[in-house]
Amino acid sequence: MEYLDFELPIKELEDQLQKCMVIGEESDVDVTETCQQIEKKLEETRKDIYKNLTAWQRVQLSRHPNRPYTMDYIRAICGDTFLELHGDRNVRDDKAMVGGLGKIGDQSYMFIGQQKGYNTKTRQFRNFGMANPEGYRKALRLMKSAEKFGIPVVCLIDTPGAYPGIEAEERGQGEAIARNILEMTRLKVPIIVVIIGEGASGGALGIGVGDRVLMLENTWYSVISPESCSSILWRSWEFKEQAAEALKLTAKDMKKQKLVDEIVREPLGGAHTNREKTFEIVKNKISSTYEELKKLSPKDLVNSRMEKYAGMGVFHG
Repeated sequence: MEYLDFELPIKELEDQLQKCMVIGEESDVDVTETCQQIEKKLEETRKDIYKNLTAWQRVQLSRHPNRPYTMDYIRAICGDTFLELHGDRNVRDDKAMVGGLGKIGDQSYMFIGQQKGYNTKTRQFRNFGMANPEGYRKALRLMKSAEKFGIPVVCLIDTPGAYPGIEAEERGQGEAIARNILEMTRLKVPIIVVIIGEGASGGALGIGVGDRVLMLENTWYSVISPESCSSILWRSWEFKEQAAEALKLTAKDMKKQKLVDEIVREPLGGAHTNREKTFEIVKNKISSTYEELKKLSPKDLVNSRMEKYAGMGVFHG
């Protein structure tokens, strides 16, 4: 288990608890009361730390190396029913963008999302979760297939941004993302978006238009990362914490500004501390949200979706 800087007090108490239990096992000393005291202190420390997280600390949690990625959610939610689909029928299959058909109960869904890697080799294979234009075109192809067969779409967002390379620009990165935004606004099936990690810039928006946008508690959603914002405004990454606060990128901020519809609570300590519970929470949220959306006709779905996005950013003085 890896710990972030602000989690070190938790690590110290967990180490103390482990040592206490070892002493109890290896000797005749009764350490029950001591262990209980440490456990109580540990629980209090956890609650104290996680209820007072800064914006930057939530950004760190969203990038935790043990945090579940898109395919972890899909495998846990769908089990053996998931069938991955490949290629944009134009250039190639983008490994940073995954998608396919899966079931929750008896209901089929088209799952689409960015996939990061677990180690150096898989991170290179997945291009660090940064999709090329063909990734967004693959996503659009799958959405159109879902629309044809009346299957709801679920988008899982976790990306540091769309790939900014020269070759991506040559193949029309901006056009691919803009096309997806346009087509998603008028797709005639329910679209459920879940931000499970990083939601950065156009990389997130390319699959981020939905009837319901759900945001896990320790994720972020913004036009730019705190580090990039800091480097532009202060010519240094040292001010990333101030940038994170100023960007208002947390789930609480996004909900307050009505840019997302609901905050999904994570287990205490973040999604990585209890992956199974997190998967179950997200699975239930997808199912309950679809139960609401399926009551709407295709025309009503599109109209309400367009009204929702047209109303964003409107302020009355």
